[in-house]
Amino acid sequence: MVEQDWLSERFAEHQDRLQAVAYRMLGSPGEAEDAVQEAWVRVSRADTSEVENPAGWLTTVVARVCLNMLESRRTRREEPAGALPPEPHAGVEAGPEDEALLADSVGIALTVVLDTLTPAERLAFVLHDVFAVSFGEIGPIIDRSPIAARQLASRARRRVQGAAGASDAARSPKRDIVAAFLAASRTGDFAALLELLDPDAVAGDARGAHEVAAFFAGRAQAARLALVDGIPAAVWSHRGRPKAVFTFTIDDAKITRIAIDAVPDQLHDLDIVFLGAGDSR
Repeated sequence: MVEQDWLSERFAEHQDRLQAVAYRMLGSPGEAEDAVQEAWVRVSRADTSEVENPAGWLTTVVARVCLNMLESRRTRREEPAGALPPEPHAGVEAGPEDEALLADSVGIALTVVLDTLTPAERLAFVLHDVFAVSFGEIGPIIDRSPIAARQLASRARRRVQGAAGASDAARSPKRDIVAAFLAASRTGDFAALLELLDPDAVAGDARGAHEVAAFFAGRAQAARLALVDGIPAAVWSHRGRPKAVFTFTIDDAKITRIAIDAVPDQLHDLDIVFLGAGDSR
C-alpha cells in the first residue's frame, strides 16, 4: 500500500507535465486526457522498485501511449486535426524563454507541420525540442538508436523551420505562375504556355519557348502543384509515390528553365507538400 501511495503522489506531482506532453503529441485535449489516464492504468500495475527517475519514467510511459495512438490514427487514415484549440491550463507558469520556444517550435509545427510527420518523427521532435528529453531516452520509446532519434527530430525540425516560409511561398507569385503553367499544359493551351515562357526558355532537350510549349502541351495531366522544400513546383506521382519533380526558374514573371528530377534516391529526401488548385495555405 505504501508503494501505491508513493506512486499516486509522484503521478499527481508530474500530472501537469504529463498532460502537456500528451497534448503536444496528440493535438487534442480529450485525447491527451485519455492518454494520461491510460498511462496511469499502466504505471499502477507496474513494478516501481527500480524506478530512479519518476518524472522520466512517467514521461516515457505517456509517450509510448501517445505513440500507439498516433500510429492507430495513421492506420485509420484520419484527416489531420488541424490547428490546436486554446492551450488548456496546466497549472505551471512558463517563463519568457519557455513561451518563445512554444510559440516558435510548437505553434507553427502543430498548426502546419506536425500532422504531416510520421509518429516517430513527431514524438522525437516534441519530446526533445519542447520537453528537453534526451535522445538516449527517446530512442527506446520508438525502437531506434539515439542517433536515429536525433535524425528524426532533425528532419521534423527542418519542416517546422520551413513552415512559415512555406505558407508565404504558397501565396507567392511563383506559385501562381507554376499553377497557370500546369493548367495550360493540361488543356493543351499553346498560346497560354508561350505567354508564360521566356523566349529562351529551356526544359531538358527543348530549347526556346516554342519547343518547350510543344513538349508540355497536353502532358501534365497527372502533375500536381506542390511545395518542394518550401518552393512552388510540380510533382508527378504514381500510386502515391513521387516519380518526378519539376522545378521552375522564373525571371521577370517568365519561366526561363524547367528542371526535371526523376532520381528515386533524390526524390526520397525531398519534403513535398501537395497544394490544391486554390490552396493558399
